[in-house]
Amino acid sequence: MKHRRVVPELLDHLPADDPAARRSRADLRRINFLMGNERWVLRALRRFPAAASRGITELGAGDGALVVKTARAFPGCRVTAHDLAPHPEIPADVAAHVDWRSGDVFHHPPAPGGVLVANLFLHHFEGAALRTLGGICNDFEALVFNEPDRARLALALGYALHPFVNRVTRHDMTVSIRGGFRHGEMPAMLGLDPARWTWCETSTWRGARRMLAWRA
Repeated sequence: MKHRRVVPELLDHLPADDPAARRSRADLRRINFLMGNERWVLRALRRFPAAASRGITELGAGDGALVVKTARAFPGCRVTAHDLAPHPEIPADVAAHVDWRSGDVFHHPPAPGGVLVANLFLHHFEGAALRTLGGICNDFEALVFNEPDRARLALALGYALHPFVNRVTRHDMTVSIRGGFRHGEMPAMLGLDPARWTWCETSTWRGARRMLAWRA
């Protein structure tokens, strides 16, 4: 667990309508709930009301669950979602406030905005890709990032969930934790400039490594 090990995840290579993929996305929603990830993101966004008013952008928006909750919690803010997946069905009450961008964020980076959000997204990348994402960060005023904590307790908790999730989730959960971050690694690997950014990190016993950053 000392060093990150980034391995492709099965879900990323399954068709969106594959039954195993649908089950794995449902597993992921339950895991997000158990870890409190989306609740934390929404609380964190409230720390940056001025930046949020200038737009909230999520990288790796997946099935859009967090995007919908964000749009409902911040009805006056424009929410932009980026993901390789096609546009999911968005509830009518928030559809007008959500701009879904399908495609590779490395080829079509987001427009500058207020707050950049990533929930269980950064751990898919390493090296130059993370530094490219760090460059994208510089177009925003605040960052709200939630990733797996690369720790033995997180790995043990992941194994404890194996009887309740499908084979795709069992594989991807372990891969995600081994590709996660320890203290100080996220800002360093993204190449955040301490002269430009102030940041703080926390971790939880439930396996999350969280970072907030704002303009210094």
